Amino acid sequence: MNIRFKNNFFLIALIASIAAIIFIPFIGNCPLFDWDEVNFAECAREMVSSGNYSLVQLNYRPFWEKPPFFIWLQAGSMNLFGVNEFAARFPNALCSIFSLVAIFWIGKKFHSQKFGLVWAFIYGATLLPHLYFKSGLIDPWFNLFIFLAVYNCIVFINNPGGKQELRNALLAGLFLGMAVLTKGPAAMAIVALTLLAFMAWTRRIKLLLTLPFILFTLTTLLVSGSWFIIEYLKGNEKIISEFIAYQIRLFETGDSGHDGPFIYHFVVLLVGCFPASLLFIASYLKYKELTPYQQLFRKIFICLFWVVLLLFSFAQTKIIHYSSLCYFPLTFVASIGLVNYFHQLKFDVVSKSVYWLIAILFTIAFTAIGFIDYYKGWVIGSGIIKDAFAAQNLQAEVHWSGFEFIIGLVFLLSSLLIFMAIQHKKIKLLYYGFATNLCFIYLAIAVIIPKVELYSQDAAIEFYKICAQQHCYVETHGFKSYAYLFYSNRQPEDYQNPDQIRYINEQLDVMEKEGHSRIKSYATSNLLWMENGKIDRPAYIVIKTKEELEMLKKPDMMKLYEKNGFSFFVRMPAK
Repeated sequence: MNIRFKNNFFLIALIASIAAIIFIPFIGNCPLFDWDEVNFAECAREMVSSGNYSLVQLNYRPFWEKPPFFIWLQAGSMNLFGVNEFAARFPNALCSIFSLVAIFWIGKKFHSQKFGLVWAFIYGATLLPHLYFKSGLIDPWFNLFIFLAVYNCIVFINNPGGKQELRNALLAGLFLGMAVLTKGPAAMAIVALTLLAFMAWTRRIKLLLTLPFILFTLTTLLVSGSWFIIEYLKGNEKIISEFIAYQIRLFETGDSGHDGPFIYHFVVLLVGCFPASLLFIASYLKYKELTPYQQLFRKIFICLFWVVLLLFSFAQTKIIHYSSLCYFPLTFVASIGLVNYFHQLKFDVVSKSVYWLIAILFTIAFTAIGFIDYYKGWVIGSGIIKDAFAAQNLQAEVHWSGFEFIIGLVFLLSSLLIFMAIQHKKIKLLYYGFATNLCFIYLAIAVIIPKVELYSQDAAIEFYKICAQQHCYVETHGFKSYAYLFYSNRQPEDYQNPDQIRYINEQLDVMEKEGHSRIKSYATSNLLWMENGKIDRPAYIVIKTKEELEMLKKPDMMKLYEKNGFSFFVRMPAK
């Protein structure tokens, strides 16, 4: 890390190439995971299938929960690579390249070339940031746009009246507007609270009334409002109102069962960003030797960290990726400690205990998983697993070579190297440790995650793929899923039966009178038609085996088979 490259463009190309080599391979090696990952992929698939790229759809009905930008990226990828897992995850692999290059470039501007390299390295070699770059989730692009918006804000705040001031204000508004078009208005709330906290901390509230801030605000509103205005003019104001109501509900209630304690995201960051999270704690109070500009820069990222962490800790809906924007400031502060204060860093007694507790638990988990076939029978029979569905999932036949335990030992080695580096002040050991951690993450994603997936949803996805080869209907009963839509290759004509349309509209009228959203109730109404209405082709129903008694009571439902916690039924059309 002491090598200094004279040609920055060569270094950027090198970082981009390494990111591509690390993050593109194996992104299509296992099915998409319910809910969010397959949800977005299905919206993109329906764009491609229907040819309607202006509106996000699910079940070929308007879908109000997310704006279209990320779905457009996935749809474009599917046009290039076909409708598959690789195409769904490829946009985030691209995001890894842009993110690491941006981190390097901004880190270089903030401090030095070395700092930019260290920050990009730590970010890419940390578990959760790495994992999201290999997912089909929406957050990597959302986070990148907010990160770039905040960076451009600090640049024009620090240089009032400068030549680049208005350009940076425009860029900040452009990036923030793109964040809104990626995931929604939460982006504006995050950046607004971050800037207000920063202004209060630095006593610069008056800057909010200056021309750059006004330009920043107007650009944000123009870019973020563009799609919403178009949809409103097209007569889709109902979708916009549903979208706004959904965003409010995420903060007020635990949506879709995703609730949790206040400390949920604290634990997620501590464990999911280990060991960078412990380096963040050790480095947090070390900043006094930074230049005034560096301290200003650090303050806005500290504000961003706490705004995101506290905002989503108070929100009732708790989902692991909601705090993923914290990865930027967390690794940023950790990098300050490593570059400026490495010989002063140390873990106190509590930090050492937490460090080794996490390291040992991770090692045990990743070492034991390769031997699961040897003890899963005992686990199932012991009654430790109270959920019958989970116990039945564990019965899946999965081939383990027996060498997977090595991956757990790789993690232990990385933890040991990083700990020794801090204890003995050997910076090279720390770099070796993070490089080893990167190998662990790479191997875990390539080898372990696809095998774990076989326990969770493989039986259902296998069934959906068979259904995709038939002229039939498919729905799930009693549990929420989007996988059946994506893997059964649902087409627009699957909703064009006149009896189906009439039956569904009647059900939607009833549900709307009961206070349910008409848009959200569409899949339920379609399921009721498949179970009770006049169907014109085979209707396949997937239900959890522990709840199949309800389906067995229906005289015209025939059970096909059960596998790994799922039961599969069919209802045939009357002759």
